[in-house]
Amino acid sequence: MTGKITFTMIKPSAFAAGHAGQILARIEEAGYRIIALKKVTLSLEQAGSFYEMHQGKPFYDELTAMMSSGPIVAAVLEKENAVEAFRTFIGATDPAKAAEGTIRKLYGKSLSENAVHGSDSDESAARESAFFFSSLEMF
Repeated sequence: MTGKITFTMIKPSAFAAGHAGQILARIEEAGYRIIALKKVTLSLEQAGSFYEMHQGKPFYDELTAMMSSGPIVAAVLEKENAVEAFRTFIGATDPAKAAEGTIRKLYGKSLSENAVHGSDSDESAARESAFFFSSLEMF
């Protein structure tokens, strides 16, 4: 059974480029309900904790450095089949391979600076949402 929530982050490069508002507007226009939202800057340690499942992989240090390089916008989104639908909506991880009109095609710069993070499973969505938000902050 698929869940109704997913988690996303607008990454530092997209935030710095001034795309956060446009990305959030597109998310809402696509029928997602934003049930939690905040702007934060992750420390290197917090980024490492969030991406702990990738520790030891060749891209881990670059990923955590990039994700702690400036503000991000974290959000929990609600929609039927949220995880799968959102991953289709944002496009392939590599913006050069993403479908036209997807968030990553429109706002991504590169494989590592691909504008947004999207949960890859219902379990990840729950864990990632809880990393940033308490139950009191989601409504």
